[in-house]
Amino acid sequence: MSNAATRLISLDAFRGFTIAAMVLVNNPGDWGHLYGPLEHARWNGWTFTDCIFPFFLFIGGVAMALSLGRLAAAGADRPRLLAKLARRAMLIFLIGFLLNFMPYFNIDKVRIPGVLQRIALCTLLAAPIVVYCGWRAQLAVIAGVLALYSVLMLYVPVPGIGAGVLEPGQDFGAWVDRTLLGNHLWVQSKTWDPEGIVSTLPALCSQLFGVLAGRWLASSVERTRQVAGLIVAGIACVAIGMFLDIILMPINKSLWTPSYCFLMTGLACLAFSAFYWTLDVSPSARVRTLAARWTHPFVIYGMNALFIFAFSGFVAKMLGYVKFAQPDGSLHTLGQVLYAPIAALTIGAVNTSLLHAVLFDACMFLVAWGMWRKRWFVKV
Repeated sequence: MSNAATRLISLDAFRGFTIAAMVLVNNPGDWGHLYGPLEHARWNGWTFTDCIFPFFLFIGGVAMALSLGRLAAAGADRPRLLAKLARRAMLIFLIGFLLNFMPYFNIDKVRIPGVLQRIALCTLLAAPIVVYCGWRAQLAVIAGVLALYSVLMLYVPVPGIGAGVLEPGQDFGAWVDRTLLGNHLWVQSKTWDPEGIVSTLPALCSQLFGVLAGRWLASSVERTRQVAGLIVAGIACVAIGMFLDIILMPINKSLWTPSYCFLMTGLACLAFSAFYWTLDVSPSARVRTLAARWTHPFVIYGMNALFIFAFSGFVAKMLGYVKFAQPDGSLHTLGQVLYAPIAALTIGAVNTSLLHAVLFDACMFLVAWGMWRKRWFVKV
């Protein structure tokens, strides 16, 4: 029996940890008071928050490789399999778009890109590569896509600006977004989008790196050697990312530069290898039992990851939309008023903001736990 034949608790746990972290950083009590690691780097560089999205794409790639491996072994029809994945991608894209569309339903300015939309596009583009390409061809695709992206960003001139300018709103990707999407960009920038069209190319590579890791896990290689391979690959990718940061393009999440892609892939490999070793591979039953006990909340979260992410986004929007009393009041600002005495008298504004995020995350976990208890698993 191949390693792909059994479900990996570690993958569910890593997915749940990533979604819990994503919900945490997306929902502070006050965006003006945050711990540095819980907000994105302003432009170049990275923080803990910048790890979350590429981790999720990496996990999606691992899961895609394992699931497609099982289906291929069962003799699944490839065109039908691609059609199923295309429908799934379209549904994910639609959910993300509807979240952007709510609650104002302004068709003239609704943001078209988004996190779920990027996940959908990466899934759609990765599917035929996974189904029809071996690992060598997949590596060639990754190299070709990253090379194409680098040429576009560094050597194609932007009208009125020039080539190779990697500042907010001045890069080639931002120009493409403005040209094709017009007013339908991230409202906080209006001139560029962190989930834009061109930067989806290297984001696809993040998912394909996950597919390679999934192929490695599905192989007949002994599991202890698999962990060692993940660690070696992780260290190598981190080193490559740091090297590319110096010689090619800086580490930048908004642009999803090749240096960022490699660095985050490396960190994902290292993080996942820790989950994989402690939950699925360790020869010590005591280690596996203790790890399973401590990570069980993450496993619960991970069983309905996309649903919880979408639902948390919907709830957050409603907190800012439902009005009370004066016109500029909302449930979210009411929460800030209620937290104000705590901030003033005890733990301070930053910790109060973090407290709100933790409580919000806990509420989402209760939803995930209730669904898990009822065996309600939303598969899109």
